[in-house]
Amino acid sequence: MSELDPAVFDAGEIEAARVLFARECAFMMGAVTMEGLPDAALPEVAFAGRSNVGKSSLINALVNRHRLARASTEPGRTREINFFVLDERLRLVDLPGYGFAKVSRGTARKFQDLGRAYLRGRPNLKRVYLLIDARHGLKPPDTEALDALDKAAVSYQIVLTKADKLKAAEVTAVTQATVAAIARRPAAFPRVVATSAEKGDGMADLRAEIAAAAFA
Repeated sequence: MSELDPAVFDAGEIEAARVLFARECAFMMGAVTMEGLPDAALPEVAFAGRSNVGKSSLINALVNRHRLARASTEPGRTREINFFVLDERLRLVDLPGYGFAKVSRGTARKFQDLGRAYLRGRPNLKRVYLLIDARHGLKPPDTEALDALDKAAVSYQIVLTKADKLKAAEVTAVTQATVAAIARRPAAFPRVVATSAEKGDGMADLRAEIAAAAFA
């Protein structure tokens, strides 16, 4: 089956994922040190990406909540690892953004290093979803993140955000280019999901991808 084939999951899997993400989801805690992380009793999936790529908006769209994860127009606001618990079965983890945070270099390094430490040392982490703005595609800071994930041997999947800002043909083109760019990366999951938090595009497939990764 092609990596771009939208029919990866059957109707039953899509519905089961919809039901899961319709259940109660609540903010659990924010951690500013590795010692402050919650126990590893539940599976976790993490969301990473450049500052202001839309991580908070994506998490809100996945669980159909408007203000669960707080979004900001100021890049670099997320300076801790935020944990959300879904149905007491799964944790969604919002990692600090990277790229162009409007803070001092030392502060930026501190919370970005926290995210890297989490990725390297979390035994219950099932997959990282690396968010890329569909309008821009992979940029050098994203490539650095891919290198780090490959080195840490952490399974990751690319999620294109803000796909509603492009025409359908442009979405197809950037998706194909991204699939090609990660084809030989050892830790990359081969499917790329194009999404729009605003319109809901791709959310059903992404929910199914997350459920499959978390509970395989």
